Amino acid sequence: MEQSTTVDIAAPPERVWEVLSDVEHWSEWTPTVTSVRRLDDGPLRPGSRAKIRQPRIPETEYVVTELEPGRSFTWVATGPGVLTTARHDADPLPGGGTRVRLSVTQSGWLGSFMGRFYRGLTDRYLADEANGLKARCEQR
Repeated sequence: MEQSTTVDIAAPPERVWEVLSDVEHWSEWTPTVTSVRRLDDGPLRPGSRAKIRQPRIPETEYVVTELEPGRSFTWVATGPGVLTTARHDADPLPGGGTRVRLSVTQSGWLGSFMGRFYRGLTDRYLADEANGLKARCEQR
C-alpha cells in the first residue's frame, strides 16, 4: 500500500536537497519527527542507517537503499511481517523552484493491514512533512 504527497517549493533544488538530506535536523522543521539519530558518519549514502522517533510510532531504524545526490533517496525499515519504504524525490521545476514527492509504501504479509491501520496518520504526517519542508526551504 502506497501513500504519497507532492509539494512545489519556491527554492532551488540545491537548497531543498540540503534540507531534505540533513535528516538529523528534521525535528527542527516538521512536527512529525521527534528525533533522528544517524548510526554512521559522513554524508547520507546507500547503507547509511538512522533511528527515527515519531509521535505515535515506535522508534524505527531506517537504512538508505538508494540515493541520487541532489535528487532523491529511499530508505527502508523492517519489522515482523512488514517492510516500510520511504522515498524522497526533489525535481527541478521549469522556471525555478522544486517539486518534491514524499511517499511511504507498506509491504509484506502485515503491510496492507498496517497501511490501512495507519492510513490517516500517514496522510497527516506526509502533509505536515511537505508543508514543513516547504516553509524551511522558502524562509531564506
